[in-house]
Amino acid sequence: MSQSDARDIGLSVKAVDLTIEDVSAAYGEHVVLDGIDLAIAPGELFALLGPSGCGKTTLLRLIAGFAEAARGCIRVGGVDIAALPPWKRDIGMVFQSYALWPHKTVGENVAFGLEERRLPRAEIRRRVEAALTFVGLRDLVDRRPSQLSGGQQQRVALARTIAIEPKILLLDEPLSNLDAKLRVQVRRELRALQKSLGLTTVIVTHDQEEANTICDRIAVMNEGRVQQVGTPTELYERPANLFVAQFLGTANVLGGRMIGAGFISDLGVAWPVPSGANVKTNVKPVFRPQDARLCAPGQADAGLPSVTGRIVEREFLGSTVRYGVASGQSHVWIDVPFHAGSALMELNQAVDLAIAPDRLLWLAD
Repeated sequence: MSQSDARDIGLSVKAVDLTIEDVSAAYGEHVVLDGIDLAIAPGELFALLGPSGCGKTTLLRLIAGFAEAARGCIRVGGVDIAALPPWKRDIGMVFQSYALWPHKTVGENVAFGLEERRLPRAEIRRRVEAALTFVGLRDLVDRRPSQLSGGQQQRVALARTIAIEPKILLLDEPLSNLDAKLRVQVRRELRALQKSLGLTTVIVTHDQEEANTICDRIAVMNEGRVQQVGTPTELYERPANLFVAQFLGTANVLGGRMIGAGFISDLGVAWPVPSGANVKTNVKPVFRPQDARLCAPGQADAGLPSVTGRIVEREFLGSTVRYGVASGQSHVWIDVPFHAGSALMELNQAVDLAIAPDRLLWLAD
């Protein structure tokens, strides 16, 4: 369904920008958010990604008006909404639990927010039908939530939210209650629906795969601060620090020590630090599992630094095989593409490990 289709069935939405400036919050002495600055574009699907306790849900609640900031301002379409109560912000929120009334039908659940706004009955019926048509559940209007699948319940919660025609859509871990297979299906539907609607959307998640696959940009958060903002590929290829590198995908962080303009790693390999690199005393070389090569001893490319190790772990991932390799004082993960009929390396097998210096990331805490 295209955005024009969404308008054709009677959903009135307008993409607006969301700006967060120097927002901080605390619970007593505990600082939860510390100087958050974000600029989210109209129509963007934006993720707040981070571990439990990093402040992402608190930030979502501040946007919705369910919590109060110690300082800072939040603007929707250029208008400061920080002083407005939740019901005057024109912001819709889909909760982690979906929060559907079990004794109400699908239609009654979708109508609830409209009835609270005391809209005319004809307008309520029109919006309920439009929202359920948009999410593909018009034929289930008389069912109870217990008669729906997890994915259908998630879509009812979304329909209830978009029926009020919000300026901003907030999603709090919307897929966490679904099993792995259904989560993949529903996140694709969610992406398609959001883009069809054209509604500026902020999603909170701790699932990096979920954020990477559906979001335009991601803010990686830790300990109440934004560590980095960027597209999924930007964050993966050019992480700002060790936390971002390790949180977004698997990253091999090598121990060792700086010596002059070089680094002696625990693998026993010395690498020169690239000129212009932001070298600090705690800088470490980092590489992704696919950016190194495994081969039989003595078969490594002569142009690449290599060390000898042995296979100590093996994980079959379908399209790749991930090997845990012990070498020197280090344990690293290396991904090898798998093809039908490929022979797997055996545990305790001796291998050479080669890493191209230009694939190293030099990162600090």
